[in-house]
Amino acid sequence: MTEQTATRPLRIAIVGAGPAGIYAADALMKSDAEVSIDLYERMPAPFGLIRYGVAPDHPRIKGIITALHKVLDKDQVRLLGNIDYGTDITLDDLRQFYDAVIFSTGANADRALPIPGIDLDGSYGAADFVSWYDGHPDVPRSWPLDAEKVAVLGVGNVALDVARVLAKTGDELLPTEIPPNVYKGLKENKAVEVHVFGRRGPAQAKFTPLELRELDHSPTIEVIVDPEDIDYDEGSEAARRNSKQVDMVANTLEQWAIRDQGNRPHKLFLHFFESPAEIVGDENGKVVGLKTERTQLDGTGNVKGTGEFKQWDVQAIYRAVGYLSQNINQLPFDDQAGTVPNEAGRVIADEAAEGADRFMPATYVTGWIKRGPVGLIGHTKGDANETIACLLDDAKSFTPAPKPELDAVTEFLEGKGIPFTTWAGWYRLDAHERALGEPEGRERVKVVEREDMLRASEPHKA
Repeated sequence: MTEQTATRPLRIAIVGAGPAGIYAADALMKSDAEVSIDLYERMPAPFGLIRYGVAPDHPRIKGIITALHKVLDKDQVRLLGNIDYGTDITLDDLRQFYDAVIFSTGANADRALPIPGIDLDGSYGAADFVSWYDGHPDVPRSWPLDAEKVAVLGVGNVALDVARVLAKTGDELLPTEIPPNVYKGLKENKAVEVHVFGRRGPAQAKFTPLELRELDHSPTIEVIVDPEDIDYDEGSEAARRNSKQVDMVANTLEQWAIRDQGNRPHKLFLHFFESPAEIVGDENGKVVGLKTERTQLDGTGNVKGTGEFKQWDVQAIYRAVGYLSQNINQLPFDDQAGTVPNEAGRVIADEAAEGADRFMPATYVTGWIKRGPVGLIGHTKGDANETIACLLDDAKSFTPAPKPELDAVTEFLEGKGIPFTTWAGWYRLDAHERALGEPEGRERVKVVEREDMLRASEPHKA
C-alpha cells in the first residue's frame, strides 16, 4: 500500500460482471487487503456468459449464479450495470476513481472460418444464434428457422448446445426461461435433421461427457453415429488413457454407433473425420449444401486430408469453431489470439521493455480476455487468483486515485445522464422475471428489451 491508500480501502474497478469478474472480486475480498470494488457491466443485468451464453435447458450450470450471488451480496462490492466501457466511461475516467483496473470482458464474437461460401445467406455464427435464444437485447428478435436440414461445424459444447436447441421442439424448451419471441421462433422451426461435423475423431472431440449424454435425453431427438467414424490411432489411444473425460466421451459415441436406430422424429447426426471445405450456394446466394473432405488419423491424434469429398444436402450452416474476444479501447490487443497481451494478468505495454516499464500501470486482465475462450466456467477461478496475486504484489507502487470516494463515481455517471443499474436493481429485475413465469409454472421468463429491464430494475431511471 502507498501512504495515501494505507488509510482507506484499495479502490478497484472490474470491467465485466460475468463469472470472471465476480471471481476476481471474490479473490480480492478473500485476501488480507482492505478493498472497495465496483463491478462495471455493459448489460443492465450481471452474470455475463451465465445469462447470455448458456443454453436455457441447462439449469445445472445456471445454478452457478447462486454462488456468484453470495459474492455480490457483500458490502465491499457494488454493481454498476448498463454502462458501456469506452463510450460511457474510459480508462482515463476510471483512473480518477480507482487505484487499479481489472478487465474481464469475456468473448462474445465468433472466430472466423475461412472457407469459400462462409458469407452466404443461411451461414451463421453460433454466438449470434446463442445470443438470440438467450434473449440478448442487442440482437434481432427473430431468427430464420426455415431450413429442414442443418449443419453445425465444430465439436465443442457450444456446437452441442446449438445442435440440441435446433433439434428440440419449442414446447420442450417452453418450461425454461426463454422469452416469448424465442418460443415463437422455435415453435415454427422446420429442422428435422441436424448434422454436427468434426474434422478429427471421437478421441479429439471437445464435448464434456455430461453435455454429450444430455443429447440423448430428449424424447424427440434420435442421436446417430456412423460406426465407420469410430476410429483411433496411437495418439487417440494415449488421449483416452490420459483423460477419463476423453475415454467417457469415446465410450458414449461407441455405444451410440452400435445400437439400432430408433424412430424419434428429429435426427441428430454426429459426424467425425469430415473437414468443412466449402459452403455451397445457389444462384440467389442461399446455402444449399456443405462440401467436406474426408480425413484420416496420422498416428499422433491429428488428421490429414484424403482428397475424398462429399456434398451434404443442408440449407443452413452454423459455425461453432470458437469464440473471439473483441479489442478493448485504450488497451493493446492481439487480434490473432483474441486476447490482451499479459503476463500472469499484468497488461503488457511494451514487449521489449524490462521491469516495471514492461507493464501498463495498475492495469490487469482475467478470464477469456486474458487466456482466450477455452476451458469451463470454473477454470476462471484460477485465472482470477493469479491476477489478484499480481495486483496485490503491485499495490505498493500504485498511483493513488485522485477521487477515491464512492460518491465520486455515481456523481460522475449521473452527471453524464447514464441510467446505470445496481445490485438492488438486479433483485427487482429478478423478482419481476420470476413473477412473469409464475402463472405458467415456470421459474422465470427472461426480459429481453433493454428498456424493459431498466424499467423493472431502476424504475425511476427508465
